[in-house]
Amino acid sequence: MSLQTIQKLLDKEVQNRNKLYELSYEKPDPLLVASKYKDETIALICALFAYGNAGQIVKFLDTLDFSLLESSEKKIKKELSSAYYRFQKSEDVIALFIALKRLKEIGSIEDIFYEGYKKEQNILDGLWNFITVLKKSYSHQTYGYRFLTGTIPKKVENSGTYKRYMMFLRWMVRKDSLDMGLWSKIDKKDLLMPLDTHTFKMSHKLGLLKRKSYDMKAVIELTETFKKWDKEDPIKYDFALYRLGQEKIEI
Repeated sequence: MSLQTIQKLLDKEVQNRNKLYELSYEKPDPLLVASKYKDETIALICALFAYGNAGQIVKFLDTLDFSLLESSEKKIKKELSSAYYRFQKSEDVIALFIALKRLKEIGSIEDIFYEGYKKEQNILDGLWNFITVLKKSYSHQTYGYRFLTGTIPKKVENSGTYKRYMMFLRWMVRKDSLDMGLWSKIDKKDLLMPLDTHTFKMSHKLGLLKRKSYDMKAVIELTETFKKWDKEDPIKYDFALYRLGQEKIEI
């Protein structure tokens, strides 16, 4: 199958998937929960816990009381004392809520990302700035918390995919029937592919990606492939590609 044929099929898939009914408890996705609130901080929490089984992710997110972000730190510690999800113990969930509560008092998540991004319109520079500010807002050192919030790599090209952050940015920057488009300062043409195992496998299967390693180099390569199809909005293919892989659909 030629790349031109694959592009036509994926363009059609993007159009068909860009429907609200793609987000439901029958077809779970963390965006289902994030969409209920239309809030950047709640959306980030939903994105950072988006690893593992999609149904279990949504089930966990539905147990969280996001109004705690407006409560005292003492109340956050009390109310989340039994909250946990996979690698995150209650202390890690509490730490994230407190850190994000403190950030809200400093400024918006968008502005923190933009501060790093604006120099060279580089999404990763924006991410490194955000992670730096997040860590400073509340110091908490555990494996579960580091896994949840991420760290700044020594060598970007050898780093992981930062899929959960890239997905969050897609939700915030793009605007369609699925993505919320709550931000205005970052250009969607600069977004990077939120590469997960489903999109990674599908991209190889369709001949869109040559790199065998699941890392940032693969993210950039796949993004560049999609830029050849749509340089202004390359990441529009993410959700459709993800669903095709998740549902094991042949095209």
